[in-house]
Amino acid sequence: MRKELIWIESSKKDLGELPEEVEDFVGHNLWLVQEGGTPSAAKVLSHYGGAGVLELIENFDGDTYRAVYTVKFDEAVYVLHCFMKKSTHGISTPKRDMATIERRLKIAEERHKQWLTKQPKKKESK
Repeated sequence: MRKELIWIESSKKDLGELPEEVEDFVGHNLWLVQEGGTPSAAKVLSHYGGAGVLELIENFDGDTYRAVYTVKFDEAVYVLHCFMKKSTHGISTPKRDMATIERRLKIAEERHKQWLTKQPKKKESK
C-alpha cells in the first residue's frame, strides 16, 4: 500500500523553486519512500537519532540541496523542508534550517494525531 505524501507548510513550493534536476531527484526518491522503500540516497538526520527523520542530499552545479522528511508514521510520509544549503563551513545543517525542521516536525506530529482520531475504529476479532 502506498503511503500518502504530505507537504508541511511551504516545502512543496520550496522544492519547486530548486533546479529541475534536483526536483526530479527528490521526487523520485520520495516516490520510493511512499512505496515502502528506503532510497540509497537517504541519510538519517543526525540531530534526531532514530526518530525517523531523514534527508536526501543532492549536489548539483556546485551547490548542495537537501530535502528532509519523516517516516515516523506508518500511513504517511511528511515532507518537512526542501532547501539549498547555504552554510559555507562544515557539513552540518544550518541552525535556521534545523529550527524550521523541528517546528515542522511538531506540525506533522499534530496533524497525524488529528488524522488518526478521524479514522474508523477497527473491530476486534474474537
